[in-house]
Formats: sequence, structure tokens, C-alpha cells
Amino acid sequence: MKKQMFALMSLFLLLLSGCVEKEIIDDVNIEMGFGYDKGKGRMIEGTAMIPVFEPDKKIGNFSFTGKSTIAWDVLSELQRKSSQPLVRGRLEVVVFGEKLAERGIYDIVDSFQRDPSVGARVYLTVSEGRARDILSGTYGNRGNAVYLSDLIEHNTENRDLPETNLHLFLFDYYQEGKDPYLPKLKKAGKDLLEIEGVSVFKKDKVVDMVPEKKMFFFKLMVDRHSEGSVKIDIDKEQAEIRSITSSSKMKLDERNPYSVTMNIKINGVVRDYSGQKLTHRTVKAIEKTLEEKVNKECTQLARQFQEKDIDPVGFGEFIKSKTRGFDIKKWEKQDYKSLKVKINTDVVITETGVVE
Repeated sequence: MKKQMFALMSLFLLLLSGCVEKEIIDDVNIEMGFGYDKGKGRMIEGTAMIPVFEPDKKIGNFSFTGKSTIAWDVLSELQRKSSQPLVRGRLEVVVFGEKLAERGIYDIVDSFQRDPSVGARVYLTVSEGRARDILSGTYGNRGNAVYLSDLIEHNTENRDLPETNLHLFLFDYYQEGKDPYLPKLKKAGKDLLEIEGVSVFKKDKVVDMVPEKKMFFFKLMVDRHSEGSVKIDIDKEQAEIRSITSSSKMKLDERNPYSVTMNIKINGVVRDYSGQKLTHRTVKAIEKTLEEKVNKECTQLARQFQEKDIDPVGFGEFIKSKTRGFDIKKWEKQDYKSLKVKINTDVVITETGVVE
């Protein structure tokens, strides 16, 4: 009986494998990056970025552009210009031009979530200016798409960029009481890009940006650091705190009017200090100074978001989870603007490194 079952399962798997569509890498153009820009009227300009594998093992870049009023039809336009079939199975990053992101990107994002060949962890970004200009550079020798993907991954894991991708963007988009956000890129040179800040959306339209100098504090509120760093002024000296790990937790204090406290926990190591000696008293002063700075900066960000009527932190989603019969419409029209936010930060310097 067991032998019969094994033979039946083997036959079943063989039949399934015969249904898989096979594509030979040399016979297709692999889209690893894609850019969208606002065209005239309701037109959308799409730019596909294709890797070119050179004989010396370097990866070059080839791109071409199509136009349409519908995201799916842009791909059809590109197919008509391509000498080989375009496939999305290795898509790494999608860049939205600034003007298009201000108009709205849901229709385009929706086309990606409906495509089974596109992974949920594809990086979405916004560009300063046109996405086509971002994709037209030459960054490194592994291809532009890999460079962009590595840039975002590195700044997420080791710097101040909160985690973002296609799945998380859509999760925040559909979430009541929370708004999505994406990294914003800009040219830093002919062959170099940098993260300018974080673009914050209202539904699917960009309405605000957290600048680079505020990203450390924004990440404290919406994500957690695993390897961050920050520099602070202490009296007439400066100290740099690295290897920062952080976490945050909200507490609902009152409901009429709504009031929340965000408790932020930071652990770090002092890696550099401009003074002559780092004493125990100085370490305590550094902890207090950073606590005050985080409280101030995060409070200002919360007020900025309330003024812009956006909620990337998810205050509404948190309060809704703690409140029976929560009225989301009343929250959006009235309660959010009157929300009182208190930031309470606890900083612990675990080591003083080589400066001790």
C-alpha cells in the first residue's frame, strides 16, 4: 500500500512540474528595477531597468520607457519595444517620481500586488525629481537595481531608515488609523545616490517628508534600531553613541480627550567623546541629554503629523485596538488633532568603549 501511495505521489508531482512555465535566462529580459513618472494629463511614463551581463562579469544597465494611462498597459508598451519577453520575477525595487507620488500611486502599487511573479518584499521608493533620472545613472558594478536594493537594506539594518517594502506599504494603506511611508532618494553625484528622507503619505499621495536629520527620531517612533548611531552636544563637548538598540511601546492614558504616552527605551555605547576624560558623571549627563533630545524631537514630529493630518506612527490604530466602539470617522475629523502625545525616553549607556 505504501509503495502504491509513493508511486501515485511521484506521478502527481511529475504532472505538476510539467505545468510550470519554463523561461531560459538568455531568452528573456529580466526587469530588476522599474520607475514611474507623471506624464502629460493622466499619462504614466514607465521605465524598465534591465541588467546586462558583461564578459568581464560586470553588470551593465539598459533601460527603455513606455507610456500609457494604465499601469498594466505600460508593461504592454514596453513589451512591444523589447526584443525578448520582459519578466518581473527578479524585481528588486520600484521608484516613483516625485510628481506622480503627489498625484497618487495606488493604481500602480495595486498592479504589483496582483502580479504573482512580484514578491511582497520588493522595495518601493520615491525620488526627488523624476524616477527616470534616478534609474539612468551607473551605480557600482552589480547593476543599478542591486545597488538601490542594497542601499535601502543597509540603511534599514544599520542606520535610520524604518523597514519598508510592498507588503508593509499595503498593510499601512489598508490599516485604519495609520498612514504609509517610503524612503525618498536623490542624486548625490553622477554615480551616487543617497536617502534624502522619508516620504509620508495620506492614503496613496505624498503630503509630507521627514528630512534626513529627523530620521533617527522617526525610526524610534515607528520601528526599532538594531545598529543605530547619534551625535549629541554635552556642555562644550560632543559625544557619539553607536551600536544603539531601541524599542517603543505606547500606553493609552485617557479617552476624553485622547492622551497617549510613548515609552522609548534606548541602549547604546559611547564610541567617541571630544573631552579629555569620560567619567561616570559625564555618562549620566549624556544619558539625560539624549533623553531630553529624543523627547523634544519626537514630540515635534508628532505635532507635525497632526498638523498635516497624517498618522505614520499609528496612534489611531493603537487607540482603536484599545477602545470598544471606536469611531474612526470622528477620530480622523476631530479627535486626532486634539490628541495629547507624551514622549518618555529611558537611555542606558551600556559601555563607554575605547574612550573610557
